[in-house]
Amino acid sequence: MTALSIAQGASLRIGVQYPDELYSGTSRVSKQMQGLLNDAARNVAFDCGHDWTALKTLSTFTGDGTELAFDMPADYHRMLKKATVWPSDNPYTPMIHYTDTDEWLGMLSQAFPPLSGAWTLIGNQMHIRKGGSSAPLETAVTAKFYYITSYFAKDAGGTAKAAFTADTDTFRLNERLLMLAFIYRWKQSQGQDYAEELADYQTALAERIGADKGSSIFTVGGKTTTAMD
Repeated sequence: MTALSIAQGASLRIGVQYPDELYSGTSRVSKQMQGLLNDAARNVAFDCGHDWTALKTLSTFTGDGTELAFDMPADYHRMLKKATVWPSDNPYTPMIHYTDTDEWLGMLSQAFPPLSGAWTLIGNQMHIRKGGSSAPLETAVTAKFYYITSYFAKDAGGTAKAAFTADTDTFRLNERLLMLAFIYRWKQSQGQDYAEELADYQTALAERIGADKGSSIFTVGGKTTTAMD
């Protein structure tokens, strides 16, 4: 489904005229729908408390023996909820994550050498130390991690993007979930009763999160079996 078809499907439930165009439209209703569709998409993608598989993106920083801080990718939104950074020179032990900047500063001041390295986020950079206050990633040593991309949409050619800007853009996650989020948010914005629509969205969200966890492997009577969560 495209951004336009999602808006068209929702129009029957929010009481607005069936739109023939969306992001090329200039009417007040078109402008409202444009903004709310992007807001609803961000809500689904980033505010539901789940790391969507489709939005997980691998990043690799490569050391040069000098660099102590690396710029995060242009599409970086946030780290995974269970973020892990793996160094190539010690592949069996992840780097230590310092979430508290005071603890990080203390580690630097004390020149404490973490076993496999340490990292923290400051500004829009990942700071990495392989031991002490001035020990960078060695030349050609990599640090790999997954993050959540801010690119929740894609254009007609399949290129990922950070917002819907054209009628032919599509959502990288479940379109029905986006439509339900759009409907309840529209009614909320108009001061209408949206309790039923919110409940529909929350039910669908829970189902999609459960499905997004994939399959689990367990053993029954000595035989390995795959089952959906």
